[in-house]
Amino acid sequence: MLIKDVLHGKGHDVVTVGAADRVSVALGKLAEHRIGALVVENQWMKLVGVFSERDFVNAVARGGAAVLGYEVRQVMSTSITSCRPSDRIDAALTTMTLAKVRHLPVIEDGELKGIVSIGDLVKHRLDEKELEASVLLDLSRLHR
Repeated sequence: MLIKDVLHGKGHDVVTVGAADRVSVALGKLAEHRIGALVVENQWMKLVGVFSERDFVNAVARGGAAVLGYEVRQVMSTSITSCRPSDRIDAALTTMTLAKVRHLPVIEDGELKGIVSIGDLVKHRLDEKELEASVLLDLSRLHR
C-alpha cells in the first residue's frame, strides 16, 4: 500500500499556521482540529517547518508559560522530513522511526499534497491486515 492510498481515505486537507503566528494560535488550531501537528508556512505560503505537540512541550520545558507568546518560528521543527504519495507505507513508517517524528508532510513536485501521522499509517496497515485475514478465512471456508 502507498501513501496516496492513505490520503485517498483520510483526505488531502492540511491545517497550517503562519511562521509569525503566536504559539497560542497554533495550539488553538491543534485543539480545534484534534490533531498533533501543523504545517508551518512563511508569508509566501511556502512550507518552512512543522509545529507539533512535542515542539510545544520541549519549548515549555525550556521557556515556561512565556512560550505561548512566542512566534511559531521560534519553536517549530525546521528540519522537514517528508514523503511522496508514491512511497510505500512501510517505508514511511521506517522514515518516521529513524527521524523520530510522528507526522510527515506529503510532497510531490514541490507541492504539499497532504500530511500523514503515524496513527494514520498504523490504522491503514491494521485495516489492510484485517482485510487479508478475512479473505484468507473466506478462502479456507470454500475449500472445506
